[in-house]
Amino acid sequence: MPEQYFVEKRMYQAVARHLKLDDKDVKHVNVLRRSIDSRRSKVYYHVTAEVYTHSDVYKKEIIQVNYKDVNQAEPLIIVGAGPAGLFAALRALEVGLKPIILERGKNVKDRKYDIAKLTKEGIVNSDSNWCFGEGGAGTYSDGKLYTRSTKRGNITDVLNKFIEHGASEEITIDAHAHIGTDRLSGIIANIRETIENYGGEYHFSTRVVDLMVQDGKVMGVKTADGASYEGVAVVLATGHSARDVYELFYKKNWKIEAKPFAMGVRVEHPQELINSIQYHGENYSSYLPPATYSLVTQVENHGVFSFCMCPGGIIVPAATAEGQQVVNGMSNSRRNSPYANSGIAVTVNETDLPSEYSQHGPLSLLRFQQDVERSMFAAAGNTIKAPTQRLNDFCNGKQSKRLNKCSYIPGCVEAPLHELMPPFIVKSLQQGFRFFGSRMKGFYTESANVLAVESRTSSPVRIPRKEDYEHVQLENLYPCGEGAGYAGGIMSSAIDGINCVNAIARKANLTME
Repeated sequence: MPEQYFVEKRMYQAVARHLKLDDKDVKHVNVLRRSIDSRRSKVYYHVTAEVYTHSDVYKKEIIQVNYKDVNQAEPLIIVGAGPAGLFAALRALEVGLKPIILERGKNVKDRKYDIAKLTKEGIVNSDSNWCFGEGGAGTYSDGKLYTRSTKRGNITDVLNKFIEHGASEEITIDAHAHIGTDRLSGIIANIRETIENYGGEYHFSTRVVDLMVQDGKVMGVKTADGASYEGVAVVLATGHSARDVYELFYKKNWKIEAKPFAMGVRVEHPQELINSIQYHGENYSSYLPPATYSLVTQVENHGVFSFCMCPGGIIVPAATAEGQQVVNGMSNSRRNSPYANSGIAVTVNETDLPSEYSQHGPLSLLRFQQDVERSMFAAAGNTIKAPTQRLNDFCNGKQSKRLNKCSYIPGCVEAPLHELMPPFIVKSLQQGFRFFGSRMKGFYTESANVLAVESRTSSPVRIPRKEDYEHVQLENLYPCGEGAGYAGGIMSSAIDGINCVNAIARKANLTME
């Protein structure tokens, strides 16, 4: 039972009964893994733990730091200070390369002021916003740390580095760990301190505008202020919204390709309703966290799925330029908002697009993404208010006469999303919502709003690379993370950054530890 987990005496008693020991024999319980099981009428925590009796001695594992002084080492250029770039930089310290981080946005503290202007005044700084700046998009979207990419790299190593820089040790035991936006920003600043203390460099408000290429080899990069930076290699970790990078590759005829992505809406319910559904009643235990959900179905060859579910969270504006309407979600560590929101997205392929988009070649899906964001901006009266409809009205193709209360600070505008959004997305969402309602009784309700548009689920462009992580055309260039199309969240991006630096180290015959 939940209270048995959080009350130490009761946990020790439960462990003793399970192992057929006397209560006094259980001296320490070291939890290795925990998850909530709400499939039955009673909700339980499933726990895997090490149990220490009177004859055992528990010793807390000490995280080993193996960073090198790289003040005089060869420079490695890292474009972008999101999770891919930051963990590439930490790995560079371990292998003996000097990371030079070039970030178009501001540091995590100053970035907050631009986010506040966007949220409260609708003023978009195209280089500093919810997507761009130190820490990347993940810094301000709850800090979710779970991933399906378990075979790509050492997940424990990534989690330990977060703990080393201030995260709770509980992130190693939770099945769906998160840090929270309020805590993650401080952790990101601590990572910067480590990188700089060992000889790495940060350059904020420094937007890369070109690559320095000589005989097919990338020698370095040029920035908007006219400066240039050279190094043994370039790790390109610019995130899924750095559209100017894709435009540069397209203009220079460097290899890129269209990549399927997903688009949809953000749905918001009262958190109490989600708690009641998932925990089977209104009076759930105070020891349980705000309930989450994960939903997926298939509608006529289109995947429909929940994305970036934020319990106790709020909906935020995620535009990166004027004339765009984009929504996303975030939660603080306490997850204490009265709302629960999630992206509900539909897979989008090139075959779904009208024929006129084919003229854009590898940028076809990007152009489609841009056009939908512009149309939602227009639907909101050329503001970043969110075109919104009640969930049941959206599914029934009806105009909403009123909207529910909502966490989205810029405000909502009633809009017939069933008419405004692309028809194949509308149809898939309508059927998907009804199916989800059959699986979660109460999910399909007039008490929920849907807000448009959830369009930055992943990159609609891939920068292709070889098995050794190097670009297929440009030597010494290592496309990395979400922006290159090889990751989908904080953990997988961090792992990809580490893998890219490992590949660079192998090529340079550096000592690997």
